Amino acid sequence: MLSYQRGRVTLQQYKLLLCSLYKIYEALEEVLDCNASHDAVAPIYFPQELSRLPALRSDLQHFYGRGWREQMQVPDAALAYVQRLQQVGREHPEYLVAHAYTRYLGDLSGGQVLGRITQRSLGLQDGEGLSFFSFPNISSPKLFKQLYRSRMNSITLTEEQRRAVLEEANTAFQLNIQVFDELQECVSCVSETEPAVRQRHTPQTQSTAADVGVCEPLQGSLSLMPRLLRTLLGVCVLLAVGMVYAF
Repeated sequence: MLSYQRGRVTLQQYKLLLCSLYKIYEALEEVLDCNASHDAVAPIYFPQELSRLPALRSDLQHFYGRGWREQMQVPDAALAYVQRLQQVGREHPEYLVAHAYTRYLGDLSGGQVLGRITQRSLGLQDGEGLSFFSFPNISSPKLFKQLYRSRMNSITLTEEQRRAVLEEANTAFQLNIQVFDELQECVSCVSETEPAVRQRHTPQTQSTAADVGVCEPLQGSLSLMPRLLRTLLGVCVLLAVGMVYAF
């Protein structure tokens, strides 16, 4: 976190993070919508308050321009996360409790602080490119988290299902860690000139015709890559992990 506060994060890394999060939340929110009436999903289904897709679309358009979908680079680890979410949505909707809690409440817990750090580190102005960190429909994150935990704890599960949901939470944490590990290796897959960290970023207006890309891992030493993206996840996870086991 100290390194992150010192501004050791690049625009390339942040853009790849947004691409990964978009695909993850696209899958998560699709399976939540499809299972909204399920007994284990309905109590923690808050699309108006928690949905991240509109914010991520806004951020991606800011950095990539109108052709952001064609320019996205999505690491393999993010696609593996997507596949797991789709499988859970089909086979075990009750496991979505673990994934929704891990992602949404982690982002809500650390979002405002991390948003300010990212803004300062990348020299972004007026909240541009930072919509992901904002939850405009939640006036009090503390009260909302209390409500969410209360709803989550009201879900009726068998003892076997409870153990399975807890195990799925561990899986969710591991999938997030793998995403951030690969992002560290993947920066070289985007060919662009990095603007000065402290200068205001100007959104691109030109797009390419390429399909969504899958990054090839960097084969060189990882020692030169800052560990900040993993730190970003770590802060959110640490804020949320204590509450997971309360369930």
